[in-house]
Amino acid sequence: MKRWQADLTLALVALIWGSTFVVVKNALDAVDPLTFVAWRFWLAAIFLALLFHRRIAGLTRSEVLSGGLIGIWLALGYVFQTIGLQTTTSAKAGFITGLSVVIVPVLATFLLRRPPGRWATVGILAATVGLGLLSLDENLRVQSGDLWVLGCAFAFALHIVTVSHFAPRCDPIRLTIVQIAAVAALATGAAFVFETPTFDLPAGTWGAIAFTGVTATALAFGLQVYVQRFTTPSHTALLFSLEPVFAALFGWWLASEALGLKELIGCALILAAMLVAELGVQSGPEPESGAAPALPDYEPLAQSPPHEA
Repeated sequence: MKRWQADLTLALVALIWGSTFVVVKNALDAVDPLTFVAWRFWLAAIFLALLFHRRIAGLTRSEVLSGGLIGIWLALGYVFQTIGLQTTTSAKAGFITGLSVVIVPVLATFLLRRPPGRWATVGILAATVGLGLLSLDENLRVQSGDLWVLGCAFAFALHIVTVSHFAPRCDPIRLTIVQIAAVAALATGAAFVFETPTFDLPAGTWGAIAFTGVTATALAFGLQVYVQRFTTPSHTALLFSLEPVFAALFGWWLASEALGLKELIGCALILAAMLVAELGVQSGPEPESGAAPALPDYEPLAQSPPHEA
């Protein structure tokens, strides 16, 4: 595969993920958020287990523990994001979620002792201003949904940092299956505590679960694992920064969501911050040809701050 073909495929993955914001928001009219996350990830875990059943045979205790820990952050990220989509727009949720790309250097400084460079610092400051413009209303109040999605961005950033730590030590496919199964199990437990899970859902809701579970989780991850061998981590991160842009476009097209001038400026600042932060990062060693990186379904890169799920 040529590099431009790999980049085009990764842009398609970002488009798929961007479309999920409005799909999930519409589905939440008929299903509780934790139940939705549980069904989505059980479906993805089963799909991947069937697809890679031979790889599962070599699962080690270390991969189970590592994938379980990574799955905790991934579960929190998706649960927070799904709850937040109940009271905020898909466009705002997409951009706020994308803020994880500049949260990662801060967390890496404290957890991995990898301080950000000056460009990453500039990106963090620009994103902070952009987040304020995007999330604060005329009375300088933050909507509850924005705070939930901001928590999601931090959870995804923690997920990326832990993937960076464990990915070199584990098989990428098995690590991903374990973490997705962990998300499914944790979301199911939380759903039984806080909600009343049910099979009795409208056909449209099951369609949203099928799309997000198979297409936006299992299939998108499979594409990402395959094609990223033919491009660089920096290119992957830049392409995944298109996800919130696609989220805004799908919100405008499918849900008639509008953004004012202040919100558009905030979105532009956050997107610019993601690009500045990534362009300023010195990439580590490039993945060898044929070596699949350890990447979860939404955006996170094991070797450089992603997107980001």
